[in-house]
Amino acid sequence: MMEPLNAVAEDTDLEAWLARIGRPLRDLDRLPGDVSPRRYARLSFEDGTTAILATYPPEVRAICPRFLRTTELLAGAGVRVPRVLGSACDSGWMLLEDLGPETLGDYRDRPWSELAPWFESALEAAAAIARLPVAALDGLNPTLGRELMEKELAQTWNLFLEPRGLTGGPELSRALRATLNEVCANLAADPPVPCHRDFMARNLMPLPGGGVAVLDHQDLRLGPPAYDLASLLNDTVFPPPEAEEALLAAVAPGAEDRVCYHRAAAQRTIKAVGTYASFSLRGADRHLPLIPPTLARGLAHLARTPEGAPLADELARAWSGVLGG
Repeated sequence: MMEPLNAVAEDTDLEAWLARIGRPLRDLDRLPGDVSPRRYARLSFEDGTTAILATYPPEVRAICPRFLRTTELLAGAGVRVPRVLGSACDSGWMLLEDLGPETLGDYRDRPWSELAPWFESALEAAAAIARLPVAALDGLNPTLGRELMEKELAQTWNLFLEPRGLTGGPELSRALRATLNEVCANLAADPPVPCHRDFMARNLMPLPGGGVAVLDHQDLRLGPPAYDLASLLNDTVFPPPEAEEALLAAVAPGAEDRVCYHRAAAQRTIKAVGTYASFSLRGADRHLPLIPPTLARGLAHLARTPEGAPLADELARAWSGVLGG
């Protein structure tokens, strides 16, 4: 039985809009959401086809036209993204191509021999994103620069590290804060390139033949050159060490390239700890088990940077209670 339409968008005539764009609705199946106010549903139409409905409530409605713009930019660059089948941003609706029920993140238990072609395609997509003309991103989103990266790490500091006594005594606390700020400063010192901003397995749809489609790209912006690579290899699906090394050798062959990668991965993973902690404060406790392995990964990357190496052993001791689960 079809779910009431007002469960997806109140006070709006979704069914009438779909009929006007030639897609009479037969059924609606709401999809599990995350902490975002956006909501998604799989729609079935009278002609037997399906599509994904994204609903943008008023507080995030500005994302809708931005998604349309980033869709156009990425598709024009040869990056596979879901096709927009219809949009009514004033009402908060967007109808997207249905690419299936599973993201690459849902394939985490598959052997690497199956996953490798999709990761290789993901690296090609990331490279295509980085080649976008810088001017094309003007006015789209703020640059992921030093100030924003430091702000992200401040959330981790304020919501997780400090409340749990993980910043250590005054000396370690000062050194850690200075180290994290230095990581951000060094990342921001490289000329920024276009990046997806959240280029992880859960935002990639595996396609037949090994290709991927890129989801959730409305935050496209300028950022550190290694940021999307760091996101891809450090979230949800983790290549075996030898496979990770092969991927890095292909796209970050030089010593300085590798340092930039570890800086970006350290910032990204330590930032994610604060994100998960903030989700918990909003009632999404399912993210809490992700904190220990994510923090451990952040420390491992930090230890492989010139800034973080001197603190690595002391941080491992200070964080041992969390890193041990």
